[in-house]
Amino acid sequence: MTVTDLRPNMDHWPERVDLAAAFRWTARLNLHEAVANHFSLAISDDGTRFLMNPNQMHFSRIRASDLIVVDANDPETLNGPDAPDPTAWGLHGGLHRHCAHARCAMHVHSIHATVLASLADSRLPPIDQNCATFFNRVVIDENYGGLAFEDEGARCAQLFSDPKQKVMVMGNHGVMIIGDTVAETFNRLYYFERAAETYIRALQTGQPLRILSDAVAEKTARELEQYPEQDIRHLAELKAILDAENSNYAS
Repeated sequence: MTVTDLRPNMDHWPERVDLAAAFRWTARLNLHEAVANHFSLAISDDGTRFLMNPNQMHFSRIRASDLIVVDANDPETLNGPDAPDPTAWGLHGGLHRHCAHARCAMHVHSIHATVLASLADSRLPPIDQNCATFFNRVVIDENYGGLAFEDEGARCAQLFSDPKQKVMVMGNHGVMIIGDTVAETFNRLYYFERAAETYIRALQTGQPLRILSDAVAEKTARELEQYPEQDIRHLAELKAILDAENSNYAS
C-alpha cells in the first residue's frame, strides 16, 4: 500500500493530495519564501469556499490532512484553528470572491519572478519557448499598495479581468498564478519561474536579445495550451517520486 492509498474521512481528498504534493515540490524547488506564501483551491461552485495551507506552516511539511477549509464570505474563518493569516485571507479571499474562474491560486515570492516584478518594465519578452508560453497571457500590477490585506486583495483580484491572462506579476511583490486545477496551476507556476530565470540570466549577459516575432510567440503559446496532458503527467510524476520516497504528503 502506498501513501496515496490512504483515505482519511475528509472531503475532497484527491484534491488535497494534489495540493499537498504541489506544496512539497514548491519547497523542494525553492520557489517558496519561508512560511509566507499561500496556495488555495476552490471547492464550491462559486469558488468562495476553498482549501488553503494552515497559517505559517512550512511547505515542506504540509500533508493533505493539514489543509484547512476557508470561506471567503465568512470572516469568522479567521477565528478557526490554524486560520489563515490576514494577508492570506485578504489576497486569496479577495481573489476567490471576485474572480470565479480562478479555481486554484498559487502565490509565491520565487526569486526570478520577483526579480522580474522589481524591474521598471516587468514584461516578459518571448526570447525562448518557455517565455513564449506566456505571450499576452500575463497581467502586471503596477500599483503595489503594501501588505495584501482585504482591500489590497480585492484590488489585485480585479486585474484578472481577461480569462486568457492567468499570471499576475505583482509589481514590487511576487507572482500570482491561477488555473482550473492544481496540476494546471503548478505546471504554470513552474514554467513561469523557468521563463523568468531565462530572461533574467539573458539580461545579465549584456548581449542583445533574440526576440521572437509576435506571430510566432502567439502560435507557440497556443500550441502549448493545447499540448495534451502535460500538466497532469507532470504532477503525477512528482507524486510518484514522493511515493517512492515514502513521503507522508498524502496522509
